Amino acid sequence: MGIFSRRQTATVEQPAAAGPDRPAARSGTAAATLDPALRALTGHWTIDRPHSRIGFSVRHAMVTTVRGAFTDYDSRLYFDGDDPSRSRAELVIRVASVDTGVEQRDAHLVGKDFFDARRHPEMTFRSTAAVQESAESFRMTGDLTIRDTTRAVELQLDYLGSVVDPFGYQRAGFDGTTTIDRRDWGLVYNQRLEAGGSMVSEKVRLQFDISAIRSS
Repeated sequence: MGIFSRRQTATVEQPAAAGPDRPAARSGTAAATLDPALRALTGHWTIDRPHSRIGFSVRHAMVTTVRGAFTDYDSRLYFDGDDPSRSRAELVIRVASVDTGVEQRDAHLVGKDFFDARRHPEMTFRSTAAVQESAESFRMTGDLTIRDTTRAVELQLDYLGSVVDPFGYQRAGFDGTTTIDRRDWGLVYNQRLEAGGSMVSEKVRLQFDISAIRSS
């Protein structure tokens, strides 16, 4: 499971050719030696909520896009700079914190038609696998649970860089995205439009703009 200016120093070394004494690189992993900048990030992190956004966007009435975010959540992140496949993430989101900028719409979202926050107050993401695809790109698979239904999702994560801020905190940045079909989690409410199509798209784009701080 979304850690500031674009990193300029990252380089990827070309691997030596495979031969009798050197096996070929494994498929699906970064066939390169990780540079020291990534190795230095190994450790535990938490998402800095005031400088991050766990959001979503969905088409409304076929002609526009509604955007929203969840403002209350807990996070546990671990990044392994020597072996990114050992990295992991966990998010626990309080669905009642949804904010789309319209109070009436937010009340509908937390009601029985959608999240049913009274019976299912939290949604969670727990990673199950991670793969480095390039110097600044990762793919993370995990279990997303909404309304007690769990489905696997795959996030595309782009590493933005790391920095020590003026207060002495080490930060690292990631952007993450994935698209889900909300019906897979029982979020089936909709209204049909007279001209065809639906009021709310079944496809929802999840967006993770993450500024993470290294845990002490």
